[in-house]
Amino acid sequence: MRSVWPSSTGELTGADLEEIYAYPADLDRPWVQVNFVASADGAVEVDTTSAGLSHAADRRVFLLGRDLADVVLVGAGTARAEDYRGVVAGPKRLERRRRLGFESVPPIAVVTRTADLDPASRLFTETVVPPIVVTTEAAPTGALEAAGAEILRAGTDDVDVRHALDLLAARGLRRVACEGGPRLFGRLVADDLVDQLCLTVAPLLVAGPAARIAAGPVAVPRRLALASILVEDGFTFLRYRRDAG
Repeated sequence: MRSVWPSSTGELTGADLEEIYAYPADLDRPWVQVNFVASADGAVEVDTTSAGLSHAADRRVFLLGRDLADVVLVGAGTARAEDYRGVVAGPKRLERRRRLGFESVPPIAVVTRTADLDPASRLFTETVVPPIVVTTEAAPTGALEAAGAEILRAGTDDVDVRHALDLLAARGLRRVACEGGPRLFGRLVADDLVDQLCLTVAPLLVAGPAARIAAGPVAVPRRLALASILVEDGFTFLRYRRDAG
């Protein structure tokens, strides 16, 4: 992988990528990075999952996003469609995490209005840290608690994502890696909560009925500033930050 903007010579090392994708230091509030892959014509999936759009380099950036984060945030629909499990505590990941000052792997925090998750799914049965379920006051959560989940209630009839982020931050989970899906991303955009977007553009045309990376009932344009462009094997890795201007 190499950088085309800002320009550089030679291949980027793992240390280079850690520096490029690092979260700001000394955060005193939640800081949200959103990670997506999309085709050149804007499709976010092939046959209901993102696997058909991915690449080894995209996977590397995706996993790095997890390694640098305090918590992985994901919508329930994406967790179900992608058959989420806990973040794997492999030796390379743990070495990097500990070198960067973390004690263990980040928990998965699933946003769900109804708490409609299967306690027998891999999210609960294949994890070294308990998942966090972010839901509403009325949602029934007994089975999920029995499966080991930590429950955060952030809203009465629907999840208030700003409140949810504040609850995570109160637990020291300020560096947030959001992995979708489009509806959760759309709500973060609507509430102006996105600090960074890491978008991989795959050199593919997909067409079909696939969704965009963000979806919501109304358009809410938010200005971004381009921070970096990396490339490998025809894949383009765009990084945008909130435009301070």
